[in-house]
Amino acid sequence: MAAIVASISLVASSSCSSSCSSLFFSKLRSAPVLRRSLAVVSPWSSRGSRLMAHTVAKATLGLTQPASIEFPKVSFGAKDIDALEWKGDVLAVGVTEKDMAKDENCKFANPILKKLDAQLDGLLAEATSEEDFQGKSGQSTVLRLPGLGSKRVGLIGLGQSASTTAASHGLGEAVAAAAKAAQASNVAVVLACNEGLSNESKLNTASAIASGTVLGVYEDNRYKSESKKSVLKSVDVLGFGAGPEIEKKLKYAEDVSSAIIFGRELVNSPANVLTPGVLAEEASKVAAMYSDVLSANILNVEQCKELKMGSYLGVAAASANPPHFIHLCYKPQSGPVKVKLGLVGKGLTFDSGGYNIKTGPGCSIELMKFDMGGSAAVLGAAKAIGQIKPPGVEVHFIVAACENMISGTGMRPGDIVTASNGKTIEVNNTDAEGRLTLADALVYACNQGVEKIVDLATLTGACVIALGPSIAGVFTPNDELAKEVLAASEVSGEKFWRLPLEESYWESMKSGVADMVNTGGRQGGAITAALFLKQFVDEKVQWMHIDLAGPVWNDKKRAATGFGISTLVEWVLKNSSA
Repeated sequence: MAAIVASISLVASSSCSSSCSSLFFSKLRSAPVLRRSLAVVSPWSSRGSRLMAHTVAKATLGLTQPASIEFPKVSFGAKDIDALEWKGDVLAVGVTEKDMAKDENCKFANPILKKLDAQLDGLLAEATSEEDFQGKSGQSTVLRLPGLGSKRVGLIGLGQSASTTAASHGLGEAVAAAAKAAQASNVAVVLACNEGLSNESKLNTASAIASGTVLGVYEDNRYKSESKKSVLKSVDVLGFGAGPEIEKKLKYAEDVSSAIIFGRELVNSPANVLTPGVLAEEASKVAAMYSDVLSANILNVEQCKELKMGSYLGVAAASANPPHFIHLCYKPQSGPVKVKLGLVGKGLTFDSGGYNIKTGPGCSIELMKFDMGGSAAVLGAAKAIGQIKPPGVEVHFIVAACENMISGTGMRPGDIVTASNGKTIEVNNTDAEGRLTLADALVYACNQGVEKIVDLATLTGACVIALGPSIAGVFTPNDELAKEVLAASEVSGEKFWRLPLEESYWESMKSGVADMVNTGGRQGGAITAALFLKQFVDEKVQWMHIDLAGPVWNDKKRAATGFGISTLVEWVLKNSSA
């Protein structure tokens, strides 16, 4: 591992100046930005930022290296034409349960479906009746019927409503699945009914469909010996208008989708590949790609000691892979800055639990590569913000990256660590390590002069028990900040639920020999974890903690979700002067 450490140390003490960029990142090429097109390009492919290429090639445990995969480019076009006029492989129609209503003669009442069925001599109505297709969410049917310009027509169920972001995103994913199954190279998407949608809603719907399609087409095959290539090349979005407005919205979908793919690939990468140093390199590469607005400062162990980050360094002490404290800063190209924001992500590239090692059924130790899901959300947001370049807002992206391992130099249960704000912590559980790293990261963020902080962490199993696998828990003492972030989540379609910061629970976090302990028992575990973090935030700073332990990972797909990135980008834009 010495070769890896040596190459990382050069980057660790540097910032992203132009000379640094030319020396370490000369092979980087920005992904091409095409008008009205979404490039389904892996951020770790030769067409994106070639991540980890020079480091992993030298030495990796198990000789594992991510393959450089060329992903297809999907071009999106917005057309204002009748669905019957479109010619191509698959015409996909999003339908609600209401749209599927038929009269006494088994004829569709919906105008678009009625038109299609008339062109097909009633075969569409007949086929949907035989297949009992009712337009429910998750239902889909693709039929090869003669009489249309398209080779196939697909009906995709949207459930009760087509107006939600989640439904539109799901439609895009279903379109991708249908295209894969049919080996289609071109597809058109139309809603059976978009009456009553405002112009803004139409733009958001088109964007969500595009994003869902891109993420549905994408597969992370970097660690597989064989992979199938998608043949989908173009998607036309019909009935949402055409022109600069929708083109801009599709470009936005490109930026965010690319960032989500980046975040997914970070989380999917195993701990023997994505070490703290490599995570720091990837952050630096993002800054180098957008060096006109992003800068990077990576602090090494000695620099963290100077800042008295005893809580963070205590967690990192057992690992052979040294910690790297990551700080990216976004500043707009011109104009005044009206607000400074901080995004802080938990960055445990692997969590063994330390001496309180994870054992027994459900401990999920084999999945603990995803314990840096918060940092993936923060760095993914940095990538998107670097591409979008919103005015009027400064953003600090902060990650205290390390591993929680076991060795003779490691932190023991009962040890007392001192955080950078001077507060002392009795470590009664070494598996509650994420909050210890976040403590120093939050102090550091406050010292940057930010006015609002959102931290994201795969922090507690208690939050998963409370909210399940799809919903993140939100904790904040500030109602205004809660409204801002939850409004952003309405646009992104990601699910959040605000939980209480019950101050009386802090009694369980008091220590007899230090200022606090790091865990307060099983009851209300997600709440006491949030109360712990609150001790390290300046009272003048608006702060929110997001526990995304559930939605960071999709058990069914056995892969990362990229959760949080879309919402963070929306929130930053809402704070900008754009």
